[in-house]
Amino acid sequence: MAMAEEAKQQEPVTIKKYANRRLYNTGTSTYVTLEDLAAMVKNGEDFVVYDAKTGEDITRSVLAQIIFEQENKEGQSLLPIAFLRQLIRFYGDSMQMLVPRYLEQSIDTFTKEQGKFRAQMAQAFGAGAFGPLEDQVRRNMEMFEKTFAMFVPFARGQGKNETEKPSGAEIDELKQKLDEMQKRLDRLGNKD
Repeated sequence: MAMAEEAKQQEPVTIKKYANRRLYNTGTSTYVTLEDLAAMVKNGEDFVVYDAKTGEDITRSVLAQIIFEQENKEGQSLLPIAFLRQLIRFYGDSMQMLVPRYLEQSIDTFTKEQGKFRAQMAQAFGAGAFGPLEDQVRRNMEMFEKTFAMFVPFARGQGKNETEKPSGAEIDELKQKLDEMQKRLDRLGNKD
């Protein structure tokens, strides 16, 4: 019975696409979205998509649609413009037959080398592969703490007791400092 369970686990989940463009997961008996299917792919779950009316396998077009949606999300694109243009040029070309196999081998090699790459990054940048990024986050947190400290200067023993109200000049100074911090944050955000 264990072999039957293993075989069942390895069978791809069947997704049916209806005329109203809704996707139905026959494994869970629920309607799903393209986001749900993207999450399944990321979790290593295999599925096939069939047109509910014709029975045609439309997995490729659904996967391409998921990629299209991911590429259109801000900051999510993986495919450089030059790559997309070159890929379009291969359609109808005599090399078209070789491109899918080459891309499969390339992504497979990249996936296998991913562990080595992460180890090399960790070695190059210290404890974490993202050491410089972590330093930037730490500096940003220090800046935020300083900013928030401006809103409670009187509780930090700067010469006023807690019941004394700040003067108009002090409020103006705080507003000016807040504006400066906002400009710095905007500049930092624009660098990324």
